[in-house]
Amino acid sequence: MSRRRDELTTGPVLPLHPPSLHASFAAVLDDRGLAPRWTVSGGEGVFPEPPHATTVLALRYGDGVVMAGDRRSTAGNVIAHKRIQKVFAADEFSAVAIAGTAGMALELIRLFQTELEHYEKIEGTRLSLEGKANYLARMVRNHLPLAFQGLAVVPLFCGFDEEVGIGKLFTFDVVGGRYEEQDYATTGSGGAEAKSFLKASFRPGLGVDDALRIAVEGLVAAAEEDAATGGPDLKRGIYPNVVTVTASGLKEIGDDRLEGIVVEVLAGRP
Repeated sequence: MSRRRDELTTGPVLPLHPPSLHASFAAVLDDRGLAPRWTVSGGEGVFPEPPHATTVLALRYGDGVVMAGDRRSTAGNVIAHKRIQKVFAADEFSAVAIAGTAGMALELIRLFQTELEHYEKIEGTRLSLEGKANYLARMVRNHLPLAFQGLAVVPLFCGFDEEVGIGKLFTFDVVGGRYEEQDYATTGSGGAEAKSFLKASFRPGLGVDDALRIAVEGLVAAAEEDAATGGPDLKRGIYPNVVTVTASGLKEIGDDRLEGIVVEVLAGRP
């Protein structure tokens, strides 16, 4: 019996980690050597062309913010996916959309969602909208070495600021710059065309129906000029990803409602 006890007490010991009170989930992972690392080998050979997510946009309206994205991703001159999701809930009162290297963008968004949830559990309160935007900018900045290798991730962020009671929009650049926009914002390969349409169509105090129509038509206008942006496809039932964020929280717009908007928009295009 004594021998058995000695074997149990002198055997391999599992590593024990003290409880972590980090408000950042990434810091917890880093303490344990589990933080995600995105690296690209410098070896010889042809690096495969990864899928790229393309056009996303957002605009303010009377009650909050609308965010929308097309469904196409491309790999070079090839359509990689026709139904990719580009607009996601960051938390209950904010949304984030992706453009750039799709796979890395999706991983970044999942980590961002986890960070916000972890912060709320540790601190007992939600991070402010400005704090969320700042943290997302830091995550984008951490991808800078990969951006120099052509694997950039450029998100679009929006949310309802509960402190001042209005919707806000934020754009980013590949080096982690964060910029608050006033009325509308776009990013991605068709962003210039979508922004031109929004500039001509936006007006303060829009109702939700008008804001949804303008968002969808902005993506249609981009798709007409940019091959990497996919327009709505009524035959296959492919519609944009669209969400609204208001004082009541985030709401995803269903395909049944989008179908009517798409029919109206396409019928009115010149």
